[in-house]
Amino acid sequence: MLIDGFWWMAATIAVAGIVRGFTGFGTALIFVPVAGRFLAPAEVIAVITLTGFASTAALLPRAWGKADRRDVAVLLAATVPAVPLGLWAQAQMPVEAVRWTVAAAAAVTLAALVSGWRYGGRLGRGGLIGVGGGAGLLGGMTGLTGPVVILAYLASRAAAVSVRANTILFLAGLDLVILVNIALAGLAEARLVIVAALLSVPYFAAALVGQALFDPARERLYRGAAYAVIAGAVITGLPLWDG
Repeated sequence: MLIDGFWWMAATIAVAGIVRGFTGFGTALIFVPVAGRFLAPAEVIAVITLTGFASTAALLPRAWGKADRRDVAVLLAATVPAVPLGLWAQAQMPVEAVRWTVAAAAAVTLAALVSGWRYGGRLGRGGLIGVGGGAGLLGGMTGLTGPVVILAYLASRAAAVSVRANTILFLAGLDLVILVNIALAGLAEARLVIVAALLSVPYFAAALVGQALFDPARERLYRGAAYAVIAGAVITGLPLWDG
């Protein structure tokens, strides 16, 4: 196979696809910690970004009409200057430091959601810019595109359908911003493009399954299942288990 650990990553991306399909988030939180055991940080970012377009093709058409596109546009505008800064920061950091940053960001996100923390308000223009910039910075640095916006949207009291649609639309746009930056930086190597294409097959199929399973009446069940899977990915991806 092109890279070590391919089948582990294929299984992980399939599980992540199901979670992404019925919650709208979770792919990077599940995939990045595991992929970090087999790939360098820059390679993880390239693969997760390229693979993300499979879920976009599966989920974006339905989400487009239900999302608040004005809010998402503000979020995405803030990511444009933040993503290259995150990529630069990642290039300056030791590999272990990046992996611990991934674990810490995922764990904090998960803890906040499981605890039931709620913002309870609506983000204004300044808040949206801050969230978009933070998501772009963290996404460029680690490949975790979701945590900042997940905390902003899922921790709010917005309806599950709206949260899911906004998150799907924003993450699709952020993937595009990151893709442009990694292409300009020469990080999208041919072998990584092939790996991402292969991983896209189980990811696309699993995302459709997850979307078919989505039922707003079972929101608590979906979130509970997503949290458990994310926790497992974070624990198994810790650098403590290497060697």
